[in-house]
Amino acid sequence: MKKIMVVGAGKIGSTIAALLGASQDYAVTVVDASPAALAGIKAGPGVQLKLLDVTDPVALRAALEGQFAVLSAAPFHLTTSIAEAAVAASVHYLDLTEDVASTRRVQELAVTARSALIPQCGLAPGFVSIVAADLCRRFDSLHSVRMRVGALPQFPSNALNYNLTWSTDGVINEYCEPCEAIVEGVLRQVPPLAEHEEFSLDGVTYEAFNTSGGLGTLCETLQGKVTNLNYKTIRYPGHAAIMKALLNDLRLRDRRGVLKDILENALPTTMQDVVIVFVTVSGQREGRLMQETYAHKVYSHVVGGVLRSAIQITTAAGICTVLDLLATGRLPAQGFVRQEDIALEDFLGNRFGRAYAPLVERAAA
Repeated sequence: MKKIMVVGAGKIGSTIAALLGASQDYAVTVVDASPAALAGIKAGPGVQLKLLDVTDPVALRAALEGQFAVLSAAPFHLTTSIAEAAVAASVHYLDLTEDVASTRRVQELAVTARSALIPQCGLAPGFVSIVAADLCRRFDSLHSVRMRVGALPQFPSNALNYNLTWSTDGVINEYCEPCEAIVEGVLRQVPPLAEHEEFSLDGVTYEAFNTSGGLGTLCETLQGKVTNLNYKTIRYPGHAAIMKALLNDLRLRDRRGVLKDILENALPTTMQDVVIVFVTVSGQREGRLMQETYAHKVYSHVVGGVLRSAIQITTAAGICTVLDLLATGRLPAQGFVRQEDIALEDFLGNRFGRAYAPLVERAAA
């Protein structure tokens, strides 16, 4: 059995541990600096729990000895230190970060690494890049790639039309940091919460707006090959206007700790959520301008006897699938691995990746 260390005993880390532990192919240890977080984890009897402060480089390096891979489900600001320790220990590294600066540091580390470094293995960035790349391969030349993803409550009941479903720090970060896009063939930075649009899917109206990090490394990969490329987060109508007021008018973008406290004490969490993935690619095929769209919803459901939210399921399934592909030799064992290098067919055919399949297909499997 391959030894795996999962950093972070939160909503996503506990789900990762549960999925890997239930497979009986991995010896999983979850580490966290919080005894309370470790005590509340529901990951099954085969998962070990260890109190560890990953900001202590000596303790982190010792914990990595003998591990096949470390999977970071920690806050984005801890990403680079975990990656640096993994490289020093020649341990494979995977994370879920949407933070652009962190991913650039991981790319730098990968140049001399003796192990594989695979950041952004979640939903967005992550699975959405795999979908977009698969659609892009079906065209002779590309015109536009539009990626839209959202994790939403099934039953919105407040002015923000939103409930906390994953990392509050992550949400605030993607609402505040500059966003990458390719506009008329030029790589640019565009402001978050801007370029608002509305669309309908299955009879429901949604809004979408720029947020940071969702493109992963696609801008770098597709630069010079596509005219327009952008990523936007999906919410219910009205959400963006209120967030703009909080971040810009009340200047809470400069007081993120205050905003986090407000959101976590005012917005309840929910397990009744839905993840929406909506990707549209247009381009030339056999002399004609064509368009293809991937649209899919994943709802919360019971996994291993425990009700998991849709964002827990999709995020954890993403990183577990990438780990499985790495462990079975389907991905390079050294250097930087981009999400768009992973074949959609391989992903969806994986035992963990099947979480993204329609409910009927999952039941049949």
